[in-house]
Amino acid sequence: MPVILVVEDSPTMRQLISFAMKRIPDSKVIEASDGVDALKKLSSEKIDLILADINMPVMNGLKLISLIREDNAYKSIPVIMITTEGAQEDRNRAMALGANAYLTKPIQTQELIKAVTDIIAAK
Repeated sequence: MPVILVVEDSPTMRQLISFAMKRIPDSKVIEASDGVDALKKLSSEKIDLILADINMPVMNGLKLISLIREDNAYKSIPVIMITTEGAQEDRNRAMALGANAYLTKPIQTQELIKAVTDIIAAK
């Protein structure tokens, strides 16, 4: 049963992503409102995959992924970055920091589910 952590500061977008993830059979969805909240959830749950927005207050997605990749306990967890930025530079930074995939808003539900199931299947 994959445990998916959705890190997104917008409650509407977080709900949309979580709803899409619940369509993956037997998945469990945990929500976090920013990077700091995500790190708290990581320390208390066994997470199989992280979906993180880039632009968030308190701690953004790029800082979150850099901390995850530096931590031996979490560095093998796949991370999919989600952002409104179509900017190549953000994508390059996310991938350089160790993101497994990158999706741009507005999110296509099928594309999101496919990206997540592909990564879970490859684990």
